Amino acid sequence: MTPEELQAARDRLIPDVVADGLRVLFCGINPGLMSAATGHHFARPGNRFWPVLHLSGFTPRQLKPSEQGELTSYGLGITNVVARASARADEIGDEEFREGGRLLTARVELLRPRWLAVVGITAYRTAFGEKKAAIGPQERTIGATRIWALPNPSGLNAHWTAQTMAEEYARLRITAEG
Repeated sequence: MTPEELQAARDRLIPDVVADGLRVLFCGINPGLMSAATGHHFARPGNRFWPVLHLSGFTPRQLKPSEQGELTSYGLGITNVVARASARADEIGDEEFREGGRLLTARVELLRPRWLAVVGITAYRTAFGEKKAAIGPQERTIGATRIWALPNPSGLNAHWTAQTMAEEYARLRITAEG
């Protein structure tokens, strides 16, 4: 993928991978340029979402971004807080995150997943005005949907290894199965 092709994907939207009544709806911050250029969520090489999803036991094998459509067969889906693609999450302002939180709430009310898993604590805090939220299950619900804040799988998130992320994702998986 050339730099020009990536830049042409700026502000592009990627369709959600969703179905009614999912077990877990994973929610990214917003699509990166690689994701927007390919049309696949978490597509940048180095993003640990797909390996962590498998390591945590959500999928029986590591899916490729191009296989994202298989997620619904496992009761899983993907959406984003902010729909438009950008090179970096810090290009999204607080008001856009808050509006994304309002739109996400409406989407969750419509789809009714058992769990909404927001992958990025800062995005969750900003989108929902929960300044002291920590990784893990949240008190807030959207209707009957529970919320869990997960570590951001971006390769830039050096605070979490793939293994420690997988352990946290597995906590959600075990809870969601119960």
